Amino acid sequence: MLDRLQIVKQRFDEISDLIIQPDVIADQKRYVQLNQEYKGLKALSKKRDEYVVLMANIEEANEIIADNSDADMTEMAKMQLEEAKERLPELEEEIKFMLIPKDEEDAKNVMVEIRAGTGGDEASIFAGDLFRMYTKYCENRGWRTSVVDMNEGTSGGFKEVIFEVTGEDVYGTLKFEAGVHRVQRVPQTETQGRVHTSAATVMVLPEAEEFDVQIDMNDVRVDFFCSSGPGGQSVNTTKSAVRLTHIPTGLVAQCQDQKSQHKNKDKALTVLRSRLYEQELAKKQEQDATKRTSQVSSGDRSAKIRTYNYAQGRVTDHRVGLTLYDLGNIMNGDIQKIVDELQLVNNMEKLKEASEVF
Repeated sequence: MLDRLQIVKQRFDEISDLIIQPDVIADQKRYVQLNQEYKGLKALSKKRDEYVVLMANIEEANEIIADNSDADMTEMAKMQLEEAKERLPELEEEIKFMLIPKDEEDAKNVMVEIRAGTGGDEASIFAGDLFRMYTKYCENRGWRTSVVDMNEGTSGGFKEVIFEVTGEDVYGTLKFEAGVHRVQRVPQTETQGRVHTSAATVMVLPEAEEFDVQIDMNDVRVDFFCSSGPGGQSVNTTKSAVRLTHIPTGLVAQCQDQKSQHKNKDKALTVLRSRLYEQELAKKQEQDATKRTSQVSSGDRSAKIRTYNYAQGRVTDHRVGLTLYDLGNIMNGDIQKIVDELQLVNNMEKLKEASEVF
């Protein structure tokens, strides 16, 4: 492991020098990529330093114990050796997880799209509940959220809502939320107390930078229209809303959240770029899936991943068999336990693949 960590140290020192070079700073794409790598290697470099000190302490303690010329020193060395050996397996596991290659997209911001599925008005209300759950979670993480577009349901909630999340390692945290979420509860409109099952689909798209996806604006049809829904006097009076259609792929993105036509166009372009990027990413994930079968997925939007049962106060994630009887807090944004479990399972699978390295 020490040889592997030495390579990490050399790469960290190399990047530390590169990111202050003027030619690297001038190349935005390379600079961003190197900065992301620097952040990951910095934490690993600290663990490497701890590991080196720990191994040195073990060697020193063994030498003192073997010499056995000073009883007090020998006793202290035995205590030092015991502490070091107790910490060593734990530290090695931490390092192994940190050595697992991260997906390049994990550090990206995201576009989250929630769409009401089967269940009519109740599905729209549930889509609204999911939107609230995610925005609360993001708030607790210190991430910023911004609505890009919404289509409200007739009885509340949303037929569709798209929002942007910006922060640290957002995609790596939220990517496993993609899929079909199912709710089992008595709708507000139900007079006989019967439990209904409704669904909503969540998509999590890594936000693409301009250098990730090049869009030829000659391939994009731009339409302007009046905004609808809440927004003040400018709603339905000025054509500030923007719809972009990418002619080669047929992908459509729109934004009506801002009063400025220019700002709406920029946001819609960000959504379009992210959808094009996600298409390419989905192809890559499909290729990767032929190499291994992952228990958790970040791409299959048709898969039923989670059920929220109100009668039993239960939330079940079907991919990892996790059931929590804490529905109230979860719907209020406390989904960290679920996120941690999904990341753990995914990392364990990656660790198993990379075991030959160690």
